[in-house]
Amino acid sequence: MRRTLGALGATVGLLVSGLVVPAGAATAIDWSSCSDPALVQAGAECGVLEVPLDRARPQGATVRLALARVKHKVPEAQYQGVVLSTPGVLGGSGLRNALIGAQLPAAAADRYDWVGFAPRGLAPSVPALSCQPNYMDYNRPNYVPTTAALENTWRARTKSYADACAAAQPALLDHMKTTDTTADMESIRTALGVPQVTLFAQSYGSYTGEVYSTQYPSRVKRLILDSSVDPRRVWFGAAAFDQDVPLQRNLFLWFDWLASHDDVYHLGKTRAMVNKVWTEQLRRVSATPVEGLVGFDEWIDVFLVSPYFQLAWPTLGSAFAGWVNNGDGATLKALFDQFSQRGNDNTYAALLGQICTDAPWPSNWQTWRNASWAAHAQAPNTTWGNTWFNAPCIDWHADAGQPVRIDGSKVSSALLIHETLDGASPFEGSLEVRSRYPRAALLAETGGISHAAVPNGNPCVNAAIAAYLTDGTLPTRKPGRQADLNCPPNPLPTP
Repeated sequence: MRRTLGALGATVGLLVSGLVVPAGAATAIDWSSCSDPALVQAGAECGVLEVPLDRARPQGATVRLALARVKHKVPEAQYQGVVLSTPGVLGGSGLRNALIGAQLPAAAADRYDWVGFAPRGLAPSVPALSCQPNYMDYNRPNYVPTTAALENTWRARTKSYADACAAAQPALLDHMKTTDTTADMESIRTALGVPQVTLFAQSYGSYTGEVYSTQYPSRVKRLILDSSVDPRRVWFGAAAFDQDVPLQRNLFLWFDWLASHDDVYHLGKTRAMVNKVWTEQLRRVSATPVEGLVGFDEWIDVFLVSPYFQLAWPTLGSAFAGWVNNGDGATLKALFDQFSQRGNDNTYAALLGQICTDAPWPSNWQTWRNASWAAHAQAPNTTWGNTWFNAPCIDWHADAGQPVRIDGSKVSSALLIHETLDGASPFEGSLEVRSRYPRAALLAETGGISHAAVPNGNPCVNAAIAAYLTDGTLPTRKPGRQADLNCPPNPLPTP
């Protein structure tokens, strides 16, 4: 998966530097005040839990996990325990996941303590992995390697990133697998003093939820998985290639929306007309980058947010039209700076630390090359940037393990949520997870394209989540490989 809107969470004022230090694992969380204004406003408290870097050496070096908690607001007789929210790394630190409950019906959400955490390697947990802070900066080589020189440049570039990560945190790289994170989650549960947790997991975090519930099924009270990763495709398929064609499809759906609002954007009245303007602008910025900075790669990075989130369509439509019709390059530059988190590669590095070692990746570049050109034939705007995004895994300096075989047969219940046209995590992933969790129900937002965007104010979805959190009620499970409840997606945005 590509990065999306970048980090949404702010730090809690913890020191984000330094190597792990020798110490035993702490058994309690050190809670104090938060510094993130959003967490402060919600009345959250922030804390640190020290856990072993290497579970095989519990008295050795440690990792300091950052957490945030919004406590329940009901009398103790109505209290239902802890919701531990497992973030998708690219969504930010995970601390603001403690605020998810505030977006749900209060009668259900207020019965729980909502806990978010920053997985190991991700700031403000310590140590935080950073390899080349300016790796995603301007003036990178064109994503599409139309010449041998471009291809060789990108191969050298991705290898240099892997080498830099090894130099930055050699001890940490061997202990960033999803199984390391699930062991940390078990430590969090123990430190909170609760026999079970309810898990709320999204995007990449859904795979962490799948692994935790497989390893510790008796510790899971309830399980909510949003935009599930297909456990059969970890990670070469799921991260590098399965999403290319669906994201291209969603880009064209955005073109359709722009065409339907040609009176606002003036980019063309049909998909074909908008695509023609798009292609012309790609050639234009490739030849002469906007303000000398926003070229082919930056253009792709900015506008490929649209296949992920429909809510971004008006903002991106205005930026596209502003450049084409008025020569507004400043907005494009500002959006790139925002989405790429210029000068901060922590979320990218932490993601690679996980996916590069969860499972083996092909070490033969020709395998990647053939798969990329095959996908490029169907998805010319989305493929090669995604390939290079994941390519440091070829040269990663840590041994890959074997993925956990996901088995939800011992999990008491689960609610799966997925928009059927999600490009980043194809809907098939939730169908596969449903088949492995016999007491799960799948809610499908039919026709929705957004990724990991729940809760998003959809009354049908929020009602189902609230019912499940209140007393475990699930939609009735249907026979066969299908969704158990279909909800309409949110209406398309208006300009």
